[in-house]
Amino acid sequence: MRIFGNLLWCIFGGGVIAILWGLVGVICCCTIVGIPMGLQCFKFAGFIIWPFGRNIYYSNNAVDFLWNILWIVFFGWELAVFAFFISLIWCVTIVGIPFGTQCFKFARLALMPFGAQII
Repeated sequence: MRIFGNLLWCIFGGGVIAILWGLVGVICCCTIVGIPMGLQCFKFAGFIIWPFGRNIYYSNNAVDFLWNILWIVFFGWELAVFAFFISLIWCVTIVGIPFGTQCFKFARLALMPFGAQII
């Protein structure tokens, strides 16, 4: 069931969100300071393509908190708003609720990517 859900997700919306994360990663890697942000974007773009069966765990760290604040100011809020609206669209239908919950997870990830681990 996980493989079927991931294939449907990749076709019906996951690809667009992953492309946005990859694009933001390329933009961030254009500067030396943004390379850690770009690497996080590439890591999470791979997660967004194939999300079912994997979870995100967050850690508390002061350095990660500072990176997250910098991230939210420049790129995080745009990705979070986009994922939030996509999740609302998915949750309108009963069949789309699992996809909507994945998008809510991505909206939270877009606000706090540093200190997040994919397991």
